[in-house]
Amino acid sequence: MELVSGIKLKTILLRNGNWWKFFLKHHKLIRHSIIVNVLKTMACGTSFLGFHFAVCPKCNRSKKIFHSCKSRFCSPCGKKATDIWIKNSFNSLPDTKWQHFTFTMPNVLWDFFWVNRYLMNKIPAIAAGIIKQLSLQKQFIPGIYLAIHTFGRDLKRNFHIHLSSTVGGLSLSNDRWIPNAYFYHDTLKKMWRYKILTLLRKEFKQGKLKLPPALNHIRSYTEFCAWTALLYKKTWVVHLNKQSDNPAANILYLGRYLKRPPISETRIQAFDGNSVTYTFLDHYTDTVETMTLPVMDFIARLIAHIPDAYFRNIRYYGFLSNRTRTKLLPIVYNLLNETKDVLAKKIHIPWRQMIKNTFNYDPLACKVCGAIMTLCYGVFPKSGPITQMHKEIANGYFQLL
Repeated sequence: MELVSGIKLKTILLRNGNWWKFFLKHHKLIRHSIIVNVLKTMACGTSFLGFHFAVCPKCNRSKKIFHSCKSRFCSPCGKKATDIWIKNSFNSLPDTKWQHFTFTMPNVLWDFFWVNRYLMNKIPAIAAGIIKQLSLQKQFIPGIYLAIHTFGRDLKRNFHIHLSSTVGGLSLSNDRWIPNAYFYHDTLKKMWRYKILTLLRKEFKQGKLKLPPALNHIRSYTEFCAWTALLYKKTWVVHLNKQSDNPAANILYLGRYLKRPPISETRIQAFDGNSVTYTFLDHYTDTVETMTLPVMDFIARLIAHIPDAYFRNIRYYGFLSNRTRTKLLPIVYNLLNETKDVLAKKIHIPWRQMIKNTFNYDPLACKVCGAIMTLCYGVFPKSGPITQMHKEIANGYFQLL
């Protein structure tokens, strides 16, 4: 297979009608949010999403500036959302010591989250609750933010939580900052394992939990408890990074995954129309590996990680929680002698500036005379869901940039 640089996810989905073929074969199994995000990605920067008409005031040259899709599954739009989140996080998170935790679980549990997607909303509070519980024993309120990940670097299912917490926090009386707390690895691991297995048993007992196909032989609560008891003997990894005085490191680390597709386009090494080759870092060997998949298998593996509509990949707890941050964050800033303003308006990066920052050119600069073009009017897509144009978008019936 010939290696080609600059391969886009959009190209893989559109070539030979790959997405349309995939959809026709598996449409009964594909969640609505997947269809919407794939369509947005394929239509991004095309006439399907509309455009603004720009005219040069000097030479009268004109051009169409097509609208973006704003989907997290789209690489360019995901990068913009990530950059904005990173900048706002730099401006709001306190400058103090932070520690990063990764909460994982045995791979036999991963499939539970695909047949019981509601569990994805319960696990973050468990991970944060462990840190909050241990912090309460030390008489302080930590600041916590976390990200929910459903994939490994090879794009296989791998449900885990990335969590960052202040090392120390606000005293329970809200009048002083308590520094240098320490969390014991063995305690974290045992609490995490116990709480996850307790949740699964509770959900099963209440009749809410669907079992993956491999466990359909389990019929009773007693049998399920016996099966989950075996998981106490398996390895549960909770990784603790070294404490750091630089919150930017954690922000940048999480930012790589939060609002982008599961794979960056720079990792896609080759695509010949039939198969896709991409690289990934194997954490066990610490080496960069290469994987080649048939294009339909690649699409299946990729889209499985598109979240449901309105699902929040980022969650905040402790004094960073939405319920308390307006009250507690100013106190934290004051105790740490910082001048940040919790009520400060969030940063928004205009589309023109984003293109300048990313591609180092001005999209409104006239290519003929260099003057700044004027946006005259906008043309917007017809009202109605994007799925109404599914076949047309999937088969590329639009004007590309």
